[in-house]
Amino acid sequence: MARRICLVTPGNLAANPRIVKEADALQDAGYEVTAVVSDYSQGLRRFDDEISGQARWRVVRAPRASSERYVRAAARVAAKVIDGVGVSIPSAIAAPASGGPVAILREAACGVAADLYIAHYTAALPAAGAAAERYGALLGFDAEDFHSGEGDGSPAESLRMATVRAVEAKWLPRCKHLTAASPLIAKAYASAYGVQPVSVLNVFPLKMAPHQPAAPRPAGAPLRAYWFSQTIGLDRGLQPFLQAMAVARTSIELDLRGADPWAHGAALLAMARDLGLADRVRVLPMASPDEMVRLAAAYDLGLSLETDVSENRRLCLTNKIFTYLLAGVPVVMSDTPAQRQLAPDLGEAAAVVSLSDPAGIAMALDRLAGGLEAAKAHATRLGRERYNWETEKRALLASVETAFARGGR
Repeated sequence: MARRICLVTPGNLAANPRIVKEADALQDAGYEVTAVVSDYSQGLRRFDDEISGQARWRVVRAPRASSERYVRAAARVAAKVIDGVGVSIPSAIAAPASGGPVAILREAACGVAADLYIAHYTAALPAAGAAAERYGALLGFDAEDFHSGEGDGSPAESLRMATVRAVEAKWLPRCKHLTAASPLIAKAYASAYGVQPVSVLNVFPLKMAPHQPAAPRPAGAPLRAYWFSQTIGLDRGLQPFLQAMAVARTSIELDLRGADPWAHGAALLAMARDLGLADRVRVLPMASPDEMVRLAAAYDLGLSLETDVSENRRLCLTNKIFTYLLAGVPVVMSDTPAQRQLAPDLGEAAAVVSLSDPAGIAMALDRLAGGLEAAKAHATRLGRERYNWETEKRALLASVETAFARGGR
């Protein structure tokens, strides 16, 4: 009988492509996989339907509970009082206070019998942990971010980080399987909790790669730059890039893709107009996760401009980088510790820039324009030979196999 693995996430399927890749890899390896996911965002529901319709594994959707915000608010009040008197916040209070549909996820996860439960994001840990205890199963965790380092230092965020640490401190030492999306995130968790996560980069399957290389850029044509995310924000390093566009010798166009619920895209377009770039910057709508590599392949440069707004942003390696490489597109990366550490492995397929130096960014863009075809060719090789899911999933599967070997299930 195949061993059963249940993946648990507080997000929609379409908001977490990493869990889709993980489920595919485990199912292909002979495990019986169920994904317990939130039916949280109505805007993502049609993308969720597309993914679940093609999945070879089972999907259980946990609907959003109407009482959730009241439970969360009450838990946050209790957590604030407890934290204020210097007492450790109990996990039962910390879990709902930290955010996410904790109760509904727990109910859904406990309805799925499995041999290993793998939580994605801190809000899923109590649910996966409760289910693991109920069925005498193993517990695992995938750290796509350094969640207890996501705060911006404000009082409200400091309290939330305290609740996240309380949840992680309870459950992470019990995990037999631990993965992290970058080497520095793995190192941070090892330092914080004495655990040993395996690094599994957020790369993508080779089947998503373009079938043919992009046509060479015509002589004198603008350099086409691209940035995407679930939402467009003003803390994504885009303002310095716009300033660099305005002073670079090379003509550059920029497309931004993502939801714009707070009109940040409009603010960036206004900045572009003020810099004389009105006809060179566009905001594009969200697209299916399965389309991201194909869409990126139409560009000359991809942007991964992480800021130092939190410790997590300094340590993460986002899926943007590996989307661009698989698409055969060189990457412009800000000089965070994680991206600086990765850059030597990318060679001419990457440029590392300082967000405090728009003039320096402009010089880097001009250099890339001069050697663009070689940079694209190297990005393509990296995507095909190293930074793809067929290569990286081996670490995931080895960690799961080791967990079962040591855990006796």
